[in-house]
Amino acid sequence: MTSALEKRRKLRGYLVAAVMFLCACDTWQGHAFAQQLLTKGELVKVRTKDIETFRIGHEDIEFGKLTFLGGLELLASDRKIGGLSGLISLDGGDRFLAVTDNGHWVTGAIEQAPNGRPLDIKDVSYAQLLGHDGKTLTARWGHDTEALTLSETGLYVTAETRNAIYHYPWPIATGKEQMIGEVALVDEIRSLPRNAGLESLATPPEDGPLAGKLIAIAESSPSDFQDLKGYIIGPEGTERFSINRENRFDATDAAFLPNGDLVLMERRFNLRDLIGLRLRRFEAASILPGAKLEGEILLEADYGYQIDNMEALSIHQNDKGETILTLLSDNNRSLLQRTVFLRFRLDE
Repeated sequence: MTSALEKRRKLRGYLVAAVMFLCACDTWQGHAFAQQLLTKGELVKVRTKDIETFRIGHEDIEFGKLTFLGGLELLASDRKIGGLSGLISLDGGDRFLAVTDNGHWVTGAIEQAPNGRPLDIKDVSYAQLLGHDGKTLTARWGHDTEALTLSETGLYVTAETRNAIYHYPWPIATGKEQMIGEVALVDEIRSLPRNAGLESLATPPEDGPLAGKLIAIAESSPSDFQDLKGYIIGPEGTERFSINRENRFDATDAAFLPNGDLVLMERRFNLRDLIGLRLRRFEAASILPGAKLEGEILLEADYGYQIDNMEALSIHQNDKGETILTLLSDNNRSLLQRTVFLRFRLDE
């Protein structure tokens, strides 16, 4: 017969376990550590300019299923804040962690309106990504970092030139955290062309059929007649799928919606077309080994819209349960380009 004391001990144990579980879940989502990112990073002054309308010269805010919430142009005092290529939203959209294409973490606080419209970006800091030996990725020539994603097992970052995926602990609290290691990749991925390697990386929802895996997508292909290559990477191996490529769009980032659908960001950036942006959505059930994905176009924009070299995409849900898409451009650390930060709400 169980005594009252034993019952109290068991109850106390259950409560402790429950609290630990909730903390673990909160940690993965980033809320518990959002205020602790890069506490030893280098602070940078950043000014912002409002982007009030998405379509230049027009006041419309609805673009198919997307509603434009607002945007900002970022003007940083340090060129290391340029080249932003990967992004995750944290703490309900109040903070972000980004990665640059020259091997830097960048984090900051986002002042936002109740509907998610970005009003200002503050407390911006950066730190260099470190290898497993403590040396910077720049010193190791592995710093062409293009995308990042957060999973229950940590942060994962792609390096396009090396066609590698780096594994980092979470959170990046000080900026001194060393790489845990690299994800084992098949030879086909390792041999992707130098400027057409892994550009997009996404973590599927943990309650779906792709749980525990990573989705990686190559940036480009030799022509529109050849599909973009996609990979489902898991502990048991790598499986392949493809994405129809057309109109000279390249893949630059991807993120999953809460229901398991995948959103792919695509970009055009050439003398023929100038600049272009496209967002495509692929149903969760269609992401299968051997599949060829076509997708639904959510958004397409050209130089008549407030875009630049769009390279980073993140998705989060706010307190109302609304799905918010955040888009970020890579200015290539050039005075001729801009870093734009855009937000849309997905309306089903």
